[in-house]
Parts: sequence; C-alpha cells; structure tokens
Amino acid sequence: MKNPWTTKNRRTVYDNPWIEVSHREVVNPGGGNGIYGVVHFKNLAVGAIPLDEQEYTWLVGQYRYTMEAYSWEIPEGGCPLGTDPLDSARRELKEETGLSARSWEQLLELQISNSVTDERALIFVARELEFGRSMPEETELLQVRRLPLREAVQMVLEGEIQDAMSVAGLLRLWSSLNEGRSAGPSPY
Repeated sequence: MKNPWTTKNRRTVYDNPWIEVSHREVVNPGGGNGIYGVVHFKNLAVGAIPLDEQEYTWLVGQYRYTMEAYSWEIPEGGCPLGTDPLDSARRELKEETGLSARSWEQLLELQISNSVTDERALIFVARELEFGRSMPEETELLQVRRLPLREAVQMVLEGEIQDAMSVAGLLRLWSSLNEGRSAGPSPY
C-alpha cells in the first residue's frame, strides 16, 4: 500500500547513543495538517527464552526506571544495527542468567509500539542449555528465577508480566509447543 502520509518537514529534537526523537510536520491521510513525534531506536531489541527439557524457563526481574516499577521479563537487550541479532541474544542470555545454549531458533519478530516508535524486536528460543556465571551490566540489578513455562504463561495471563516482548514471546512459545497436542494443556 502507498504511504498516505506526507512529511512536510522533520527536525531532531533529542539525540543520544540509543534513541533519536524527531518532530515532524505532516499532512495526514485525511488531508489535514498535523504533527507527529517519532522515537527512532538505534538498536534492534532482542530477547531469549531459555527452555530446558522439562519445559522450565528463566525470567529476570529488575526495577524499570521508565515505568517506576519492578518487572519480570525474559532476558533481553539491544543489538546494534548491522550486527547479528543471534549473537546479541546469546550475549544477553549469558550476561543476565549465566546460561548459554547449543540450539537456537527464531521465535518471532514484532514492532514494539508502532504508533510512536520504529523499534523492532526479535525473540529467540534457546535450548540445550549450559550453566555458567551471569555478568549483568552496571545498570542491571537482577533477580533470576527458574520456573515452569506454564507458570510464566500464567504470570502473563494474570498481568504479573507486562513487558511487551516477554508477553508476546512467552505466549507464542506456549502456543507453538501446544499446537500438536490434543486440546493443549491450560496454563492453569
């Protein structure tokens, strides 16, 4: 489909190593003049869902400054544009949980909040896990929790997990694992 928006002008109003915020004067699809603010991300978001043979996974908990709240999430972080997303997912899994994996599969790609940002995310499933020592970044004070995947999905359904990448990734993984099963077990 052809783009129904016209950008009359664009200026950067904020820029740092991770994001650029631009103010745009536009003509909207209905022909009216308007403005649009766009947050451009300089990294691709990557996430990893570790899964062992017993269908246990690992979540990381941390206080999210932007939300002013504690959050349980899958291991996730940034991948510099132009680099291999799988390498970044491997790095994030190791840094945050101490886990590494011999088997990786891309689970899904998503747009995080496409009404205001161009941020995209890739989520992988990591299997055949090996245990090591975590090495969180200076900005991360993490709790690591091993739990059944069923319980993590229940946390999503009850609103305890609200991070978009975690919600989408855990529900997609649960769905894909249960596709071939008769009625598919409920997470409850």
